[in-house]
Amino acid sequence: MMRKPVDTGDPDRLYTVTGGRSRADDSFDLVTLVVSESAPVPGMQSEHARILELCRHPTAVVEIAAELGLPVTVVRILLGDLQDTGRITARHPRAAPSVASMPDSALLQEVLHGLRNL
Repeated sequence: MMRKPVDTGDPDRLYTVTGGRSRADDSFDLVTLVVSESAPVPGMQSEHARILELCRHPTAVVEIAAELGLPVTVVRILLGDLQDTGRITARHPRAAPSVASMPDSALLQEVLHGLRNL
């Protein structure tokens, strides 16, 4: 079975959507959560308005790209525009705690032993 190539959109449309820009803001990764800080305003670019509507609740960058049917790189450019104007905030997921900051296994064994004795 032959795989269908990924549709990255019409290049002319993508050029228009981003105003010819091709460098995306690196501060947005696929799992960054985006939240709208304002409602769309009349005259706003339709993609910007749609992002603000989608992000009334925290929404991951990859979900925004899927909903808009646009490549992630294009969405990251649009998100950068909205962040620069204060219309969205981005929440980056917390990194997992390091092994060094976790409780000592001996302490956990003592807690478990104490719980069993209750």
